[in-house]
Amino acid sequence: MANVVVVGAQWGDEGKGKIVDWLSERADVIARFQGGHNAGHTLVIDGKVYKLHALPSGVVRGGKLSVIGNGVVLDPWHLMNEIETVRAQGVEINPKTLMIAENTPLIMPFHGELDRAREEAASKGTKIGTTGRGIGPAYEDKVGRRAIRVADLADEATLIARVDRALQHHDPLRKGLGVEPIDRDALIDQLKEIAGKILPYAAPVWKVLNDKRKAGKRILFEGAQGALLDIDFGTYPFVTSSNVIAGQAATGVGIGPGSIDYVLGIVKAYTTRVGEGPFPTELLDSEGNPDVDGERLGTRGHEFGTTTGRQRRCGWFDAALVRQTCATSGIKGICLTKLDVLDGFETLKICVGYDLDGERLDYLPTAADQQARCTPIYEEMAGWSESTEGARSWNDLPANAIKYVKRVEELIECPVALLSTSPERDDTILVTDPFAD
Repeated sequence: MANVVVVGAQWGDEGKGKIVDWLSERADVIARFQGGHNAGHTLVIDGKVYKLHALPSGVVRGGKLSVIGNGVVLDPWHLMNEIETVRAQGVEINPKTLMIAENTPLIMPFHGELDRAREEAASKGTKIGTTGRGIGPAYEDKVGRRAIRVADLADEATLIARVDRALQHHDPLRKGLGVEPIDRDALIDQLKEIAGKILPYAAPVWKVLNDKRKAGKRILFEGAQGALLDIDFGTYPFVTSSNVIAGQAATGVGIGPGSIDYVLGIVKAYTTRVGEGPFPTELLDSEGNPDVDGERLGTRGHEFGTTTGRQRRCGWFDAALVRQTCATSGIKGICLTKLDVLDGFETLKICVGYDLDGERLDYLPTAADQQARCTPIYEEMAGWSESTEGARSWNDLPANAIKYVKRVEELIECPVALLSTSPERDDTILVTDPFAD
């Protein structure tokens, strides 16, 4: 049986939630392998809207096992609130349908406080655009070997020792930022109280998934954000704090890389970004505000973040960047989403490369100063006036829409496996089944 990794191939917000939900019907296990609750997925199923942040997207499907892997940083209080919200929508969640890796690091309240204090102290031009939910500081504690992990909640002496070690690091930081010291006793009480709610879901996920794989079960690996926010291969330092590319799927749950059979990249038919950082194809007027086409994309695409509500920056499709992420994630096929947002544009542009001080590049350079000097090289294509919304077969698409899709394939050097034409899960054209053996 094939095991599939789903990754965003731009700066996130590509529509992974819908596609993971669509694919989860064919999977036995859905495993989240990185990120935190700073990324949101919106699912629309039979007219009902689910907004998920910490839970794997497959949790709304009955009869599936959902897994939160060790590559995730988990806010236990947020998770329990999200579970209750989803339960209120009629979704059954229990330790048989949801498992959390025992070695998953936890996001503490002081992580969010540090995140926000740093962002407030940063000068203009150095702000990262963080959501302030503590994801970055939690990953710092993980690699600094001072994280409090799910398994630590089971033993009071271990938990207290982990808290004391974390506070030795964090209290001096807080003092330097003018933030009050952490209330140690209150924090320990909070953790002891939440432990009884979280521990029933704890499991040796690495073993469970390897057993499932041996039994021939289909595993769907779900990432958060997008490859251009990867800590190593994204537009550093305006990135997230974890590896987002497909290779993280293996280490993020404890399963060998040979167990991954297919990598599906989710790609929006245009480009968006939330927060700070370079964006070569962003559509702006002379005053730095969205121009007419940028406004049109944002309005038609409902480009507001699921997690923060922040308006997304909008621009033309950047084939050079997507070709880059297809390479770094080993993407075998893409799902092109939001094609319908382009309906009615007389002319469409695709970025095919960049001009850097008179030199043509077919990739975005690593150095931030060079990225800032890159200007997009565009190829223009005729748009279409007909509606593609809700199309479920190639025959439903206008000729110019098909030409656009085919040109995208050529430029990114990767085939389209699926095509999404609305938020509804069934408005999807299947070209290649990622789960095909």
